[in-house]
Amino acid sequence: MDMKIEEFKKEVIREELDINAKEYGKIFSFVDFANVNKWFQHDNQDWNNKLLQDDQCLVVDLNKLKNFSDIISGKTRLYYGEDPKNEKSLGFTYVIRKIFGKRNIITKDLQKIKHYIETGEDLSSKIIMADKEGRKYIEIRKCNFDVEIFVDAIKMMNYYDTFCIFSGDADFVYLNNFLKKKGKRVIIVKGGYITNKLRKTADLVINAQKIKKHIAKIEKTKT
Repeated sequence: MDMKIEEFKKEVIREELDINAKEYGKIFSFVDFANVNKWFQHDNQDWNNKLLQDDQCLVVDLNKLKNFSDIISGKTRLYYGEDPKNEKSLGFTYVIRKIFGKRNIITKDLQKIKHYIETGEDLSSKIIMADKEGRKYIEIRKCNFDVEIFVDAIKMMNYYDTFCIFSGDADFVYLNNFLKKKGKRVIIVKGGYITNKLRKTADLVINAQKIKKHIAKIEKTKT
């Protein structure tokens, strides 16, 4: 009975998102976690439109993200930029490998880029540093997985009917168009604004706000 209830729940969620099994066939999800992790950082309401308290924030829950991805797709790959000198970052990699499976996690070292401060910039939430000349800067952490996702999506084309990308990055326009020419369907799960060019490459666009209850949780704000 429990299995039937779970299957019914999955069907309800898929119907809510307009994901028809016959139309989309086998779905393979590719999750750009750096993109996904920012989806709710400026939200002030939960999934029931209830205002968050001053000491609360919304974050992506890894277990809920995995469960949601399992509902809409048969396989998931998650891409994460780790800091090899940071124990918390390495610990996070350990956790996501346990949740998603070691083979489904693709990592590489995070890059730290210096951004020199200009007059008028709002840096109240940033850690400000100084170089040998005394010039002030902040570190911007960056790790782009476009190439890795491109290669994996093309290498694994025979294993899916629909390419599902958890990212609103406009760089995926070229890949999406290529896959559509090969007869694949494209689903974009995105947070915030995406370009019209990217939107036109998709058969279905799912707004992160629509799935907030499925992938987010409330946490205490870090001080």
